[in-house]
Amino acid sequence: MRPFEVVSPFKPAGDQGEAIASLAAGIRKGSRFQVLQGVTGSGKTFTMAKIIEAVQMPTLVISHNKTLAAQLFREFKGFFPYNAVEYFVSYYDYYQPEAYVAIRDLYIEKDASINDEIERMRLSATRSLMEREDVIIVATVSCIYGLATPEIYRKMTATFSKGDTIDVDALIRRFVELQYERNDAVLERGRFRRRGDTLEIYPAYLEEAYRVDLDWDRVERIRRFNPVSGEILEELDRALIYPAKQFVMPADMVYNALDAIKAELAERYEFFIKTGKMLEAERLKTRVEYDIEMLTEMGYCPGIENYSAPLAGRKPGEAPDTLIDYLPKEHLTFIDESHVTLPQIGAMYAGDRSRKTNLVDYGFRLPCALDNRPLRYDEFEERLDKTIFVSATPGKAEVEQSKQIVQQLIRPTGLLDPEIEVRPSEGQMEDIYAEVQKRIKAGERSLILTLTKKMAEDLTDYLSGLGLRVRYIHSEVETIERVEILTQLRSGEFDILVGINLLREGIDLPEVSFIAILDADKIGFLRSLTSLVQIIGRAARNAAGKVIMYADRMSDAMSAAITETNRRRKIQMEYNKAHGITPSTVKKAIADILERHSVEEHDAAAVSIEVLKKSYNILVPEQRKKLIAALENEMLEHAKNLEFEQAAAIRDEIEKVKNLGAPPKAREASKKPKRTRQRR
Repeated sequence: MRPFEVVSPFKPAGDQGEAIASLAAGIRKGSRFQVLQGVTGSGKTFTMAKIIEAVQMPTLVISHNKTLAAQLFREFKGFFPYNAVEYFVSYYDYYQPEAYVAIRDLYIEKDASINDEIERMRLSATRSLMEREDVIIVATVSCIYGLATPEIYRKMTATFSKGDTIDVDALIRRFVELQYERNDAVLERGRFRRRGDTLEIYPAYLEEAYRVDLDWDRVERIRRFNPVSGEILEELDRALIYPAKQFVMPADMVYNALDAIKAELAERYEFFIKTGKMLEAERLKTRVEYDIEMLTEMGYCPGIENYSAPLAGRKPGEAPDTLIDYLPKEHLTFIDESHVTLPQIGAMYAGDRSRKTNLVDYGFRLPCALDNRPLRYDEFEERLDKTIFVSATPGKAEVEQSKQIVQQLIRPTGLLDPEIEVRPSEGQMEDIYAEVQKRIKAGERSLILTLTKKMAEDLTDYLSGLGLRVRYIHSEVETIERVEILTQLRSGEFDILVGINLLREGIDLPEVSFIAILDADKIGFLRSLTSLVQIIGRAARNAAGKVIMYADRMSDAMSAAITETNRRRKIQMEYNKAHGITPSTVKKAIADILERHSVEEHDAAAVSIEVLKKSYNILVPEQRKKLIAALENEMLEHAKNLEFEQAAAIRDEIEKVKNLGAPPKAREASKKPKRTRQRR
């Protein structure tokens, strides 16, 4: 195993060193659960990386959404350039699960769009766990859904070495069994082709392909090459090919499972007949017999995952194998933003079962479909080894079961938690107007939090009417536009942003020095202790940070949030005084709005646009259409990679190219500003 090694110009600062030492010592002593309670901006990700380096254990990092998982993946990739850092999230760009709405007699067929690149990264993750120990997997809660068992996955490989005598036809059949498709014209990921004495295969988990030169049945040469340019990258002595899909089964296991599926069908068919449900009986019989025929002939069928229990030989109710089962028994798990992630994991099972129960009850699926499911929370917890819950606001459950709670309250910049004031709701608009005017004069930004979308829109109109530069954000604002709005806020195109829950974990807005929380005393999720502490933390990136809560009474959540913030603030002030530190506002390039972008990436987007434009003659309609299609693909690729600023730039370029081919009147109309509810 190659040792985990953090590569960074930074050394542990503040109380990071103490947190790293305490948590690493707890792991070595065998503590199963611990908490890292770190404030916003204290460098929790760096601390996590140094803990991995200290304990040298394969690691799973679980986040509650793709955006934060992508951010963590990039950060860990930078910290561990010599180790395997992998990304494992849901590979669906769009997913509509199979469902039946009984009250409307409406059957909804499964519909999904798979992101090819994310599927490659998922397969790369399982492959790395098969081959090496120095692996860090950054995942979302999709890691608790079923996969093929690790033992089967390990056996489902094709291997060949230079100088071997092989049965080429048998090897091709093996590729098909591993779910690779044959296409002798085009070599794409997950496919293979044969051209005379040359066999080429593009593994689904790699960005390169293998070329095997044969002398009759003898392997003469194995090379790794770029499938786009054809450039030879490396000469190999041996190649090992893993499956193209994560749910694979050997042919003999599929055939052995058919008897169990047929028996379950017969039993369920008889049940429906006895209970007078003739329609359900015939529907189930037709669907399952078709699937059995497909499995018999092809070894695969649409929705094969619904038969995962009999195919894997699992008993009814038995938990499926998941990504966690691919990790060694001794491993480390970080649950990032655990106050959100753990409840999400706990809710997955019930929601999945509720939907599938309807499908089973009305004859769309066999009862074994219920066992194609995520783990229950108790099953998830059983599979964890050494675990660290990471959050600024850990939940009661994490705290109670943890051996120790390690606090990380000191920011490397010396920044303090913001001052907090509580002011009455009466006259709050006049008060907010005065406060934001102070920030505008200082060149700083303000955030105002409301409880509803309508309140956000109405307040934006009201403040705009007072001559202030203000925008709003809520769930109906498109993702790309959301990033544009945040970028414009940071760059000073407007001064005030109004929203509901726009300060979610991970967003970094150092120019914001003032946050106003309306209806702070209202009881509910948006004004809970956890939410208030998270909101307050967003003003901690600016040395002048201040939060004002507008309320008519002091709620328990408000009181606890203020007490906790003041406690942290006192510790931070004492540390700064003892070490002679003067707090300084975080300085970040505007392109780093979600801690994901860099100026170089932004420039790269412009370069890619120019390269594409030079490849086509935009004055020729056919060529212009091809350019637009190419730009749209490029835009979607950036959006899939969560690079929304680059995607927005390409979107604007597409509009320009489209306008070149539009009639003059249409072209003029497109230049007119569009009416929106936002006042600029």
